[in-house]
Amino acid sequence: MPPLADRHGRRFPYLRLSITPACNFRCRYCLPHGYHAEAGSAGPLTLDEIARLLRGFAELGMQKLRITGGEPGVRRDLVEVLRTAAAAPGLKKLAMTTNGTLLSRRLHAWMDAGLNAINVSVDSLDRAAFARITGHDRLDDILHGVDMALDAELPAVKLNAVLLRGVNDNELPRWLDYLRDHAVGLRFIELMQTGDNLAFFRDHHVRAEALAGELRERGWQALPRALDDGPAREYTHPDYAGRIGIIAPYAKDFCAGCNRLRVTATGDLRLCLFGEFGIPLRKYLARDDQLPDLVRAIGGQIGRKEQGHFLHQGRTGITPHLASTGG
Repeated sequence: MPPLADRHGRRFPYLRLSITPACNFRCRYCLPHGYHAEAGSAGPLTLDEIARLLRGFAELGMQKLRITGGEPGVRRDLVEVLRTAAAAPGLKKLAMTTNGTLLSRRLHAWMDAGLNAINVSVDSLDRAAFARITGHDRLDDILHGVDMALDAELPAVKLNAVLLRGVNDNELPRWLDYLRDHAVGLRFIELMQTGDNLAFFRDHHVRAEALAGELRERGWQALPRALDDGPAREYTHPDYAGRIGIIAPYAKDFCAGCNRLRVTATGDLRLCLFGEFGIPLRKYLARDDQLPDLVRAIGGQIGRKEQGHFLHQGRTGITPHLASTGG
C-alpha cells in the first residue's frame, strides 16, 4: 500500500527504530558524561515486539528502515534484530547508524543478516580531535571498518559528521582529500539544541548553510531527492568518488521534505525528533492478533504531526539528548 501521508501532503515510507538508548561513546554534543540508565526505566523492545511493530509499519507502506540507538552495536542480539527487520514485508532498504566501534569485527555478520546500508559517525578525520569529541581514540579502527564496508561492496556507505564551531569546522579540505578516492556519502550535520546541551550549543553551533555555499563555489552540484532519502541535501562533483550531504535543520523549509517517523527503544512513536509528546505503542505489541489495533493506532496519530519543528524558538520538545530517540 502507499506510505502514510499527513495533512500537509508529506508521505512517510521511512521508519527510524531505536533498539537501545545505551551508548559506549561520550560525545560532547550528546552524552558528554556517558550513558546512565534511568532507574525503573522499561527495557528495550524484545525481538517479538520488534517483529510485530515492523509488521504494523509494513501494513502502512514502510519501505526503508533505519536501526539506531544509542549505539545499536551494544545490543547483544543485534544480528537477530537485523534478521527480524530484514523479513518485514515490502522492505526495500535496511540501514543502520553506528559509531563504528564494532564495524571491523561484525560487518559481515550484519550484512549476512540483511543490512544493506550503513551510516558511521566520524566527526573528525583528525585523530586527536576525534578523541576529544567522542571520548575514545578509535578513529583508525573505525576508518578501517569503513574501508572493509567499501571493499565488501555494501550498497550504501555514509559517514556522519556533526559540525562544531572551533572544533572541526575547518576540516573541509581534509574531507575533500578523503572523498577524492573514497566512494562514501559524507553527511555534515548542523548541531541541534536538545534539552540538556544549551551551553554547548551556544558555544559551538555553526550554520550548515554556509558550507553549502562553499561547496557550490567549489563546483559541487545539488542532486534531486528520492522518496526514501533522509534529510540531507546531497551534492556531487565529477572529480570526487564520494558525495557530500548537508543536514541543516535550521534552514528555511527544512521540514517540508520530512519523510520519516521514529520509534524509541521502549516503543513510543515520535512524530518528530523534537516533538512535545510520544505515543506508546508497546501495549499493542504483546500478541500477533493485535496487529489491526497497532495499525489503527499509528495511522490515527499522523494527523497530529506538526508542519515543522520549533527549534528556532528554542523549543526542543521531550528530547533530552539525541541518544534518547536515535537522532
